[in-house]
Parts: sequence; C-alpha cells; structure tokens
Amino acid sequence: MKQVLGILKSGHQVASGIAEDNPYEQGTIEMQLPFFHALGLDLSKFYLGTLNIDIAPHRFQVVQPQYTFHNVKWHPDYPTEDFSFSPCQIIFKNITYGGFVYYPHPETKIGHFQDSSIIEVIAPKISEIDYGARIAIALKPSEIQIQ
Repeated sequence: MKQVLGILKSGHQVASGIAEDNPYEQGTIEMQLPFFHALGLDLSKFYLGTLNIDIAPHRFQVVQPQYTFHNVKWHPDYPTEDFSFSPCQIIFKNITYGGFVYYPHPETKIGHFQDSSIIEVIAPKISEIDYGARIAIALKPSEIQIQ
C-alpha cells in the first residue's frame, strides 16, 4: 500500500444524512448499503457516512478497484449509478483503521460532486477525529493512483 497525507474536510453531509438540505429521506450510505450487500460487499460494520480526505495538491484516479457495481438503482426516484470500492487504511493518531474508498462514478452521479483531490472513505467510527485533522490514507496503487 502507498500512503498519502490528507486533511479531513466537511463534505456535503448527504452520505450521513445530516445535511439540512438532504434531498433523501435518510443518508445515502444507509440507503445504498443493502444494494451493495446484495452485490457481494458487506459494509454494515462501518459508520453510515464518509470521511472526506483532501489530499491536495495531489489528485487520485480510480484505475482497477476491487469492486465496481454498475447500474445500481438504490433510490426509486433517481437514475441508476455506478460505484467503485477499493480497500484502504486510515491512519489517525498512530491507529490504523480498515475501510474502503467509496467512489460514486461522477458520470452517473446526479449531484453533490467532489473535487478530484477529495477521497471519500467508508470506515469505522473514529473517536476524536474532527474536521481539519491530519490523517494518512494507505491505498493499493494497482487500484487507485495518486498523481
């Protein structure tokens, strides 16, 4: 795995469902979980939201992720989306947490786009972490490339 340093940033907060203007009845991760599970990826042990890690000035590119799911119809009122996932590790305060890079493909996404330096990660709940925290993320270079 290759490590890159980043800063935890606030996201759109629709993944967790805490955004005041959330267009969905729940957080998107909670709504998507059963579909990912049915397709072979169990994310039930993780926090129902994402960590948004800004690796600027670097950018990332998803090249050959472990999981890619096409045409996921996770909401009855919205078009299907494609998602990719790659195992990763978050290192915070010298503790390593396993997780997955969560990559909703921008070409099928309907809104809430991320900057190309923001990596979204689904991970366990990490106590004492807050926006602005410096964290490291370890990625598989064969699956996600850092530029």
